[in-house]
Amino acid sequence: MKLKLKQFTQNLITKACAEQGIKERPKIVLGLSGGPDSIFLLHILAELKNEAIIELTATHLDHQWRAESARDVEFCHQICNDFDVKFIAATASDLNLDFKFNGSKEELGRRLRRKLFETVLQSEQAHILALAHHAQDQQETFFIRLIRGTTLSGLRCMEMVDGKYLRPLLDTNKAEIVTFLDKNKITYLTDPTNASDDYLRNRIRKYVLPALKQCDERFELKFKSTLDQIKLEDDFLKQLTSQEFERIFDLSSQKNIWVGKLDQFQKLNVVLQRRITLHWLIKEKIKFSLSSSYLDEVLKFLNSKNGGQHKLSEYWQLCKKNNFFHMSKH
Repeated sequence: MKLKLKQFTQNLITKACAEQGIKERPKIVLGLSGGPDSIFLLHILAELKNEAIIELTATHLDHQWRAESARDVEFCHQICNDFDVKFIAATASDLNLDFKFNGSKEELGRRLRRKLFETVLQSEQAHILALAHHAQDQQETFFIRLIRGTTLSGLRCMEMVDGKYLRPLLDTNKAEIVTFLDKNKITYLTDPTNASDDYLRNRIRKYVLPALKQCDERFELKFKSTLDQIKLEDDFLKQLTSQEFERIFDLSSQKNIWVGKLDQFQKLNVVLQRRITLHWLIKEKIKFSLSSSYLDEVLKFLNSKNGGQHKLSEYWQLCKKNNFFHMSKH
């Protein structure tokens, strides 16, 4: 199992490097919690480091939410010393978040970790961030997004290679990982909060997924094939969106903004209209709240008979004149 995953991980690293145009030995940062999944991935990546295939740094965030969190830092530090892997730890208070957050504790933790990862990637001038998400993490993420509401793209969940992000264990079952570690007497940490019903992810893991497996023992296999189909269809829609955007929009050489042809846009199905609008706003580098209500507001104005301007935010307005539309600052 480990040997197979080691070769698979090396192949994914090669793919990620090719996509980013990296020709030197890749520098990889591993998000290390100390749990079984990240410890397993550390063993794989440390072997690749010892074979001079990669350079490796591990990083750990101490959220300071549990009394034993300092023990977790020390455990991760020690195992990295054993592997001769550079270790960087930080506390939540070390990170300067550039936003005010009022969401769940789960989401805050995710954003704090993302902030640490981006900081370490930059400070180490690293190319790739390796994360130890496994098959059950993917299932939990799918149902979290389904419950909270998302798009087809959102239901794709996590990718094995996603820009700088590498998740080589996404098709590996958690039970296989734990069995391997226990069989080889490899120590790892357990987080007691993973058993708490206070968190939606835990409730899905404890109650929803077992119930689905009880309904049909083929659940995991069918889930994977469904996710693959979602990705195929979403890739097709992304390609179609890009093609239709190029057909409908032109880049204004005078104002350096994208100008769309209204009659061509209005002929499209609403699904493509939404995707093209999102594609357009991203291209214009407009900071906005990615919500259905925001997109609905844009589409309502674009499909109406009204011309003129429609204010979307403190800084941006949508403009329609004759058969053309564009965004402008005000």
